[in-house]
Amino acid sequence: MNIDVTELPGNDISCSNCLACCCRLEVFLITETGVPPRYIETDEWGGETMARLSDGWCAALDRETMLCTIYEQRPWVCREFAVASYECGLERAKYL
Repeated sequence: MNIDVTELPGNDISCSNCLACCCRLEVFLITETGVPPRYIETDEWGGETMARLSDGWCAALDRETMLCTIYEQRPWVCREFAVASYECGLERAKYL
């Protein structure tokens, strides 16, 4: 399925209007960034991932503000997932 993310509603995505859709993705911890241990889980193969709550949201997401509570220590994958990027648009399209 090809989605033209430039035609999605809210294409003017910013941190102030983000739906935090990327906070529903599985995040593997592949570098050390200082993620607090309470937010780290070990998968069945021994890899470290960000903990997610039973509803699928990242455990480090503040549900009232929809902002990351560990932003300065967020994983590398989260740092590389750019707001308003093509990938961001694809994730948002799933929930709009």
